[in-house]
Amino acid sequence: MEILLFLLIVVGVVLVGGIVIYNRLITIRNRCDNAWAQVDVQLRRRYDLIPNLVETVKGYARHEKEVFEKVTEARTKAINAQTVREQGQAENMLTGALKSLFAVVENYPDLKANQNFLMLQEELAGTESKIAYARQFYNDMVMKFNIKLQVFPSNVIARLFNFQEKEYFEIEEEEAREPVKVSF
Repeated sequence: MEILLFLLIVVGVVLVGGIVIYNRLITIRNRCDNAWAQVDVQLRRRYDLIPNLVETVKGYARHEKEVFEKVTEARTKAINAQTVREQGQAENMLTGALKSLFAVVENYPDLKANQNFLMLQEELAGTESKIAYARQFYNDMVMKFNIKLQVFPSNVIARLFNFQEKEYFEIEEEEAREPVKVSF
């Protein structure tokens, strides 16, 4: 009788522990999905600003057709990206294309003083900051989720219910990887 009661208590504790771990995994997975949705919102905002920016620059630099095409192509690839990895690669391409666009702008002082252009540039800069914050939050959630999938005893529950690791959203930041250039 005592052994049966002891076994029931052990089974009950294990069952409740499994339920708690399962619910934590679901909670963190949903937070990851929500964090990705926030990244997506900021990326969409960026994609919506780009055509206006390109049109404003086109008004001053019509002969820079190749740059405009690259920005448009990169934007399309970014919009159509299906996975986190594809999104990161597309964002790298888009960032490079935007750098080319802003390099063109340097040759047009009237454009740099245009109020519409300045407003779009400011909005884009603000959006870039929001993207960076949302990306960091997403990656933090992914790290927490992936750790939960790897540590005992939650890894047992994760395997049992086929939870899969999530990918980090990585954007290649060339400036961050190159040595800082200092000139006097």
